[in-house]
Amino acid sequence: MQQLITLVPLVLMFGLMYVILILPQRKKEKKTREMLNALKVGDNVTTIGGVMGRVVNIKDDEITIESGVEKTKVKFKRWGIKEVEKVIES
Repeated sequence: MQQLITLVPLVLMFGLMYVILILPQRKKEKKTREMLNALKVGDNVTTIGGVMGRVVNIKDDEITIESGVEKTKVKFKRWGIKEVEKVIES
């Protein structure tokens, strides 16, 4: 019985750690994965380096964006995209 009583706080600590740390991280990863999978040509994106541009080509894990006044094309890995702004077509 004494061993059971000493295990309860340990189990509660691991449970609390799971709820506080692991669950929010999984939700964030799932949201990011869904965002990257929904990426389409024409979307405006910002990379993790702060480069902003429009997606012009998607090939497997590589994304080409067009950025700046001179429409410079730069290739990035899919994981390098930080956020996506969907273009509303009218």
